[in-house]
Amino acid sequence: MKVRALRGATTCDVDTLEEIDGRTQTLVTAMLERNGVDHEDLVSIVFTATDDLHAQFPATAARALGLGDVPLICARELDIVGGKPRTIRILMHLYTERTRAELHHVYLEGATTLRDDLPE
Repeated sequence: MKVRALRGATTCDVDTLEEIDGRTQTLVTAMLERNGVDHEDLVSIVFTATDDLHAQFPATAARALGLGDVPLICARELDIVGGKPRTIRILMHLYTERTRAELHHVYLEGATTLRDDLPE
């Protein structure tokens, strides 16, 4: 098995605990399901959020999915002029037999426009 990384992103309509939890959990679940990733295959997950999200840590939402034993960390996304607002991004490290070309990166909600170069 090799260590690979999956990318994902989603957006929130509002800055609330419920919205951040729901969107983060939906994204994490989709990333795991679409790629057949088991809990034990996870190495770590890095979350970033734009400066306009402060109601909740995305990692807290992931812990609620049972990922409390996986190393999780949150950071601030760069504040770039014209960047997509209220965005949560994920970089998930995992062990897998799949090649990079076989992995499915997941972009949901308003984040679908962030990476139009990737196949669904």
